[in-house]
Amino acid sequence: MFELERFIDDCKQAAASDGAHKAITEIVTRCIETPDAVMSALGEPTRAGVNKIYQADNLTILNLVWGPDMYLQPHNHEMEAVIGIYTGVEENYFYKRTDEGLRQHGNRPVILERGKVAPLAHDTIHAVKNPLGKLTGALHVYTGDFFETPRSEWDADTLEERAYSVENTMRAFEESNLKLDEMQAQ
Repeated sequence: MFELERFIDDCKQAAASDGAHKAITEIVTRCIETPDAVMSALGEPTRAGVNKIYQADNLTILNLVWGPDMYLQPHNHEMEAVIGIYTGVEENYFYKRTDEGLRQHGNRPVILERGKVAPLAHDTIHAVKNPLGKLTGALHVYTGDFFETPRSEWDADTLEERAYSVENTMRAFEESNLKLDEMQAQ
């Protein structure tokens, strides 16, 4: 059974410990083993969005809901992260810095389906896509302040690096909700 307050407390304790990333990965894995219980506690997603559950200097917990066919350009976090999917599918495309600039690493995405968890290292650069025509919901847990940590994003077409913009990311979710509204109106 997933209890949100206990999940938050467990993550807070883990974030304050040595080996925080491993401990948080274990906590998220336990919770995502029962994705229906997570969705019951958080509610079935109805809109795309970055829903803040908890935010501190050493920990951010989000209920992140990807809109249908939504894509978010390559970006980094400058902190470790753990992603656990409780409904839908998330495709992750990974990148590496090279002397020639950013290059995609691997030919195919890493696909996270309902009930799956992925830990991401501090220096991970990835783009995310929801390949489905419906919403995808995921717990995202970061070992830092997701909203205040300076980091980078890359233009999806040119792979040119720039400062990460929370506002641009939020705009992408708003645009996804407009598309969702159009789909539901048909």
